[in-house]
Amino acid sequence: MSSSYELQSVELHKDVLRYVDIGDGPPVILVHGLLGSHKSWGEQLERLSHEYRVIAPDLFGHGDSDKPSGDYSLSSHSATVRDLMDHLDIDSAPMVGHSLGGGIIMQLTYLFPERVDRLALVSSGGLGREVSLLLKAATLPGSELVLPLLASDWFRTNTEGVLTQLGRWGVPVKPGPSMAETWRSFRSVADRSTRDAFLASTRAVVGPRGQTVSAKQHFDKFESIPSLLVWGGKDRMIPAKHADNIRREVPNSRVEIFPDAGHFPQLDEPDFFFRLLSEFLDANRTENNAPAEITPAVMPSQRP
Repeated sequence: MSSSYELQSVELHKDVLRYVDIGDGPPVILVHGLLGSHKSWGEQLERLSHEYRVIAPDLFGHGDSDKPSGDYSLSSHSATVRDLMDHLDIDSAPMVGHSLGGGIIMQLTYLFPERVDRLALVSSGGLGREVSLLLKAATLPGSELVLPLLASDWFRTNTEGVLTQLGRWGVPVKPGPSMAETWRSFRSVADRSTRDAFLASTRAVVGPRGQTVSAKQHFDKFESIPSLLVWGGKDRMIPAKHADNIRREVPNSRVEIFPDAGHFPQLDEPDFFFRLLSEFLDANRTENNAPAEITPAVMPSQRP
């Protein structure tokens, strides 16, 4: 799908950050995950821009933004989002984070709670230890030498059994939007600067035994913030059962599992995702920081 917007840019601490800024309504900020970019949101950007001012950065080390050597921790990424908000004169906004982006906006909520109106987590990191073998393998010595080979089209099309093995590691192998976006993102590690940033970001939150950073100790900070969690029931990168951790301990939250979606429910079920997110954001217009009243929706698996 062709886009009708151009990326904007801002220099932050001598590095250039690229971002989407479209629409004229109240602001909402979308933060992508590992190896992603603003493109990871697909058609959600333009659809949301009909009612909202949509801000979607390419995080440092990702997409079209600069890829400096240095700090790729959750705190560093969250400070970048805050700095972008300052540049755009946005005091506070609802935050939507996918995968690593979920961990980033939870860290931002902990560090700068006054900047976050409400929280939407999509296939989020930071809610449990389990993670795909691919991400755990990226933390091991020598992975920087193996990744370019694994990501190559030649390897994918010419190595017998590679798709089966990658499926075991958590990479989608069945045709669909999640698979297409995963491979589009994964191929970017052929570029050394992107690969270095990916490894630094991954190693900041994942170890050989799984995720090393948990938001659980901060759950009490989220109790007053309306929260929506969206997950794909067939997510092989981060399991949907992690949503239970926040559902149990943060009563002011709603969890929706898309049974047939993978790691990118915003792409696998774009219409349903847009409806849920729009209703969640609309509640912010009428009653700021109040529990979101979302009309019961028909889940994808329940459709005629």
